[in-house]
Amino acid sequence: MRTFGKCTKVSAAAVAGVMCLALSGCADDASAGSNKAGNEALKGEAVKIMVGGLDKVIYLPVVLTQQLGYFEKEGLTVKLLTEPAGVQATTSLVSGDVQGAVGFYDHTLDLQAKGKQVESVVQLAQTPGEVEIVSKKAASEVASPKDFKGKKLGVTGLGSSTDFLTKYLAVKNGLTTSDITPVAVGAGQTFLAALQQGSIDAGMTTDPTVAQALAKDLGTVLVDMRTPEGSRAALGGLYPSSSLYMNTSWVENNKDTVQKLTNALVKTLKWMSSHSPEEIAAKMPEDYAKGGKELYVKSIESTLPMFTKDGVMPADGPKTVLEVLKSFNPALKGASVNLEKTYTTEFAKKAAG
Repeated sequence: MRTFGKCTKVSAAAVAGVMCLALSGCADDASAGSNKAGNEALKGEAVKIMVGGLDKVIYLPVVLTQQLGYFEKEGLTVKLLTEPAGVQATTSLVSGDVQGAVGFYDHTLDLQAKGKQVESVVQLAQTPGEVEIVSKKAASEVASPKDFKGKKLGVTGLGSSTDFLTKYLAVKNGLTTSDITPVAVGAGQTFLAALQQGSIDAGMTTDPTVAQALAKDLGTVLVDMRTPEGSRAALGGLYPSSSLYMNTSWVENNKDTVQKLTNALVKTLKWMSSHSPEEIAAKMPEDYAKGGKELYVKSIESTLPMFTKDGVMPADGPKTVLEVLKSFNPALKGASVNLEKTYTTEFAKKAAG
């Protein structure tokens, strides 16, 4: 496994304001270009994790774990790196640049269909935490996903989980994937600008971008999947999303390290369940509250229902995800997916116990 030397290149628009917002910074310049074996990269229990947007509230637990010092207490040196979307984080994982990725669980199913074996080891969330926002200009034309035909719909990246879910909402409401035009606009300021300038008619995003869009009166909420109720209404069940996933072969060869990572993350999930949004916000990096402290607290409050308290995969979650993906993904429609190989509860149950 190669060590991560430098941040992966992505488009300038997607990068703005998000690339390399890692708590420990981007990969050290001294290690740039290094292709040494993964075992050497782990000397002193060092682990590199790529996150599909460090400042997104849907991935808050991993940053909070670093802020609370729980990784360090487990004897780990964890370097958090960032990409604008989970699909890019997945690319870094599969290519061997990092040992773990924090993104949506659905990528593990998509990868299995492509012959790659990746599994979720800690399930941070039980719902997508995503919100479909319609721009003020298009509000009179888009009253539900049935009206998506011919519309430009913002997603974080093509092939991302927001892309998956947008296509599902279209198909579920009688359209085909060719009826819509997904537009990669990232998150944060790039998403807000696309909504304001009319580059997209509607788009799927998460907090704190949701709270900022509503505060600026750039649009209205069409579909809200931040709560279990919202997930069931839109997708037919719980949709496990944010997770720490890793190559299965790496998990099998580094179980002690995986357990330590899991212990730290599960401890954070428990901490979150017993603390207020204000207390959680106070522990996060100050520059994450781009829309102001009050708005950031509101973002956390709106998103908290999505998180699990023990890191364990919801029993009926994987089936819902598979059904959603099969509805529009040709690669999965005829594929035989072994769901049991897309996640493990071994480490989370041990940590929770």
